[in-house]
Amino acid sequence: MAQDKKAVEAITPINEDFGQWYTDIVKKAELVDYSAVKGCVILRPYGYAIWENIQAILDRMFKETGHENVSMPLFIPESLLQKEKDHVEGFAPEVAWVTQGGSEPLAERLCVRPTSETLFCDHFSRVIHSYRDLPMLYNQWCSVVRWEKSTRPFLRSREFLWQEGHTMHETAAEAEQETQRMLDIYREFCEKYLKIPVLAGRKTDKEKFAGAVATYTIEAMMHDGKSLQSGTSHYFGDGFARAFDVKFAARDNSLQYPHQTSWGVSTRIIGAIIMTHGDDNGLILPPAVAPIQVVVVPIAAHKEGVLEAAASLAEKLKAAGLRVKLDDSEQSPGWKFAQHEMRGVPLRIELGPRDIEAGQCVAVRRDTGEKAILPLEGLENGAKELLSALEGGIFERALKNREQRTTACADMAELEAAVAKGPGFYKSMWCGDRACEEAMKERLEISSRCLPFEQERLSDVCPVCGKKAEHMIVWGSAY
Repeated sequence: MAQDKKAVEAITPINEDFGQWYTDIVKKAELVDYSAVKGCVILRPYGYAIWENIQAILDRMFKETGHENVSMPLFIPESLLQKEKDHVEGFAPEVAWVTQGGSEPLAERLCVRPTSETLFCDHFSRVIHSYRDLPMLYNQWCSVVRWEKSTRPFLRSREFLWQEGHTMHETAAEAEQETQRMLDIYREFCEKYLKIPVLAGRKTDKEKFAGAVATYTIEAMMHDGKSLQSGTSHYFGDGFARAFDVKFAARDNSLQYPHQTSWGVSTRIIGAIIMTHGDDNGLILPPAVAPIQVVVVPIAAHKEGVLEAAASLAEKLKAAGLRVKLDDSEQSPGWKFAQHEMRGVPLRIELGPRDIEAGQCVAVRRDTGEKAILPLEGLENGAKELLSALEGGIFERALKNREQRTTACADMAELEAAVAKGPGFYKSMWCGDRACEEAMKERLEISSRCLPFEQERLSDVCPVCGKKAEHMIVWGSAY
């Protein structure tokens, strides 16, 4: 048991040092390893399997709404990147450049893509001719490079995996509708599959994507009260189309510029899963994206018939559509329990000689540790019911954390008092002036998270300047 206990003690307690707890989990749960390049990580099989499950769900959701996958080049010529002024200025500090190919210097620098708007627009300029070509609904799964100064696995790295959708539309109304539709897909994905409650709204002009007319976001609250931007959808208007001379013959035969959107979710969402649901024993994975949904652990495996019965049980659960692992390794049951808890497996099934004789097994939920005696007959349904209960449990726990850490503030004194209590969401009115937004950052070290779609009237004035305020804004500290 000393070895079992040591495996759990290797994780720093979550409320003692949240940052170290996070680092312990990504390493101990074998999600990543550090590479020879600073700020770049290796996604290990277990971590990559989580991403594959995320990708499979989102890809299905995208295709159900008519989007097609494409693949764009990794490199962007500097002249192409320079065509959209606001865009290039926004990304300039994070761009990595290629200046030499083989032994020869390049005639023009190549940017390693930080995002692909310019590549898509260059392509759209050659393939869009008529309104009949619209809408053009594209998505790509790829990696991008942003030369971050401060890095942390999943949350902020110099190279990361993501999907980026890029669409062109006949009218502004259609493009706006697409922007909102994709944000709704992200919200549904987070809440239905990842069991992470999110706050949806519009970013301020200060925080919007470089080159966008409007940026919409879903913000999730982590266990420690900080916010994590978990998905964004951008409306570009026809700005990029004009810069790249993308035109189409309209229904009245006039030449028009199409209206554009882009939207993306990255491996940062794995960090959100860790920091929303994890505990002192390690990960807690939502069943929808867990590489292993059920682990079967034989008890007294050396006794006759136990391994065979456990293997049969595992196959039965697999046949019911569950992702199952039979842990028939030579480690002790206690070590296996700790290891699979560390890795966040949602449900553990224990099966020993007495269980076999009684026609039952012991099922243990990862989130609560509660044990249930389930009959072997019809175990598939019992396991699925427990997984469903776990999903509801972790969502409600995350929602309760957000509600307890959200404070409505009528004036600056209430904001100061709320911030002093610790990280969270702080709701207040806002006049819309960027100077007040920047003053809030300087004075309380919090930033605007979004202007929520669901507005409340908390007072009549901005807490910073005292001027009339029409919008409620949510502030917070963010990763």
